[in-house]
Parts: sequence; structure tokens; C-alpha cells
Amino acid sequence: MSFNSIVKPVVDGRVAIGPGHRMFVAAGLCIVESETATLRQAEALKAQLSALPVCFVFKCSFDKANRSSLASYRGPGVEEGLRILKKVKEVLDIPVVTDVHEVEQCAAAAEVADVLQVPAFLCRQTDLLLAAAKTGRPVNVKKGQFLAPWDVKPLVGKLRESGYDKVTITERGSSFGYNTLVNDFRAIPQMRSICGAPVIFDATHSVQQPGGHGAHSGGDRSMVPYLARAAAAVGVDGFFFEVHENPPKARSDAENALLLTDLRPLLETLLVIREASGLMDPYAALGGSFTTPADR
Repeated sequence: MSFNSIVKPVVDGRVAIGPGHRMFVAAGLCIVESETATLRQAEALKAQLSALPVCFVFKCSFDKANRSSLASYRGPGVEEGLRILKKVKEVLDIPVVTDVHEVEQCAAAAEVADVLQVPAFLCRQTDLLLAAAKTGRPVNVKKGQFLAPWDVKPLVGKLRESGYDKVTITERGSSFGYNTLVNDFRAIPQMRSICGAPVIFDATHSVQQPGGHGAHSGGDRSMVPYLARAAAAVGVDGFFFEVHENPPKARSDAENALLLTDLRPLLETLLVIREASGLMDPYAALGGSFTTPADR
């Protein structure tokens, strides 16, 4: 059995994620900062990535509902944020992915975004998952930092049992305590095998140090390329990167965002690694698929 035959691709409009398709790349600002800055950096990303064989989707949030402090910038909100993202989409002709935090946001976000994303801390919220799926847009569910790889099975199950299967899972590290996240790269083939869904690796949130500075999170962007290369080697379907033209000035996740101009060289390396890996499904080689502790 091929490593890819167990995974059903997600294809919707200009978005294609999974086996048989180009490497998926969601890249952009953590949060909408201003119309001018968002458009400028989205245009720069498009120019960088247009020559690469990737499926590029611009990512940006209109609100960050889980900031560490009330003093932290949350974004312009639903109405203004979606207006700016709509302009990015129309002016630059690129697809967009954005977060939804509440059931009431899903329909409005789906009118603009090509992919809806359920944040890690909200990944078990049934009503939010079903509302996002009801829009018909692909739904990218970020695996909570508090979940084991096999705990995503019921999350995907909620969607599929409601008749919806355009779902992807994003790995973004697991809580290790004391403001630290770690990555177990076994999780990528495990989740692909368990769920039969494409898996995306969030390389920049994986180096985040949640609450590391008390009132805001820290991070270590120098580790992003190392983790991304490891994910490419184990057969991930796509990547998620927060980038900024001047990371120290970013209004959210400044310490884990990549410098925008560093993204293309990294992607070129990741494409080579993916092509060279030639992976087979490690569980099929043993005569079956990965089983969770609950199944044993």
C-alpha cells in the first residue's frame, strides 16, 4: 500500500491539499495589521511563490481571540478584517484562509475565505466544527496542543458523520510545560493513517513559547527550518508559516514569524526533501494501519 493511498485529498476550487497535488503552503501574517501592510506583504508573497510548484493560500486572521493579555492587539475584527481579506483576494487573485472562533462568524468568513480554520484551543468545539463544515468550505482543524495524535480521530469523525469530508488536520506541537512546545514527528504518519485526511505542519507556531513573556508569547524562529525539514521528510501534505516583512515589528507572534524573504529558499529545500523521501506507509508495511491505544 502506498503511503498516500490512505489519504483522501481535499480539493475545492483553487485549493488542493493531499496526494496527487502540489505541496500546500498557507503563509502570511498572523493577524490583519492594516489594509496597506496586509496587501503589500500578500503581494510580496505571491511574487516569491508564483514560480514554485506549490498551492499557495494567503493566511491571516481578522481576530486572535486567545491573546495572553487584554493589552495585546487582537486585530480589526470580523467586519473590517474580512473586508481587507476580500480585497487581498480580489486585487491579488489569491485564495485566503482565516480563523473562525464562534459559530456566528462562520457564514460571513466563508463568503470571503476559501478555507476556514478552527484554532487549536477550539478544536473540540462541536458546534464550531459543524458550523464551519456547514458552509461547504474546506475546514482545517488545528490539533490542540493538549491532544495526542489519535485524539484527532473523533474530531474528524464529527465532521464525517455529518456528511462532510473536506477536512485537513494541522500539527502545531504539543504542550511540554513551562511555556514550551515539542514535536513528535510520528504524529504526522499516525494522523494520516488514523484519519485518512491530509496533514499540514505549522512550522512557526511549533516554535512558539506560549505565555513565555508573561503578557505575551515568545518563540524561536531559528528553529523553524529544522522542524519544517523534518516534517517534509516524514511525508506531510503541506505547511503553514507565519511570515512578516519585519518580524520584530509584527503585532502578533513576532518571535516565531519568519522573515518574509526567507520563505522561498526554505520551500525550495522542502520540495526537494519531499521528492527524495519516497515514503511508503510504515503501518501498511506491518500488515495494517496504525491503531490507537483505545483500539488495542
